Amino acid sequence: MKTAHDLVALAKSSIKEVSLADAPQAIQNADILLDVREADEYASGHIPGAIHMSRGMLEFKLSGNPALSARDLKIVLYCKTSGRAALAARALHEMGYQDVQSIDGGFDAWSEAGYPIAKPEAVVFD
Repeated sequence: MKTAHDLVALAKSSIKEVSLADAPQAIQNADILLDVREADEYASGHIPGAIHMSRGMLEFKLSGNPALSARDLKIVLYCKTSGRAALAARALHEMGYQDVQSIDGGFDAWSEAGYPIAKPEAVVFD
């Protein structure tokens, strides 16, 4: 029986991971940057320009959005540490997307390296 770690290792063996050092350029060259973490994780801080699309709904949201149906889209995605992103990248390849990259180390590595982080402004009620 395979564990979650086994599935992630298998996914990582068949996807393209971009190094943290190369991530800013990959993001700049991408058509779309996807944050596949949960909504509360995204809300607490995310890579600037990222669109939230949680791992659990990824395939459904991509399939339901005609603007994202082109299989030659350049997609970069990330999660907290890169496990969910690896699984997501593999799923996107299985859906026929041809240019998908996952950021090695995920958001945690991005944050620890001191790269910029976007945080939504808190809503203040008077």
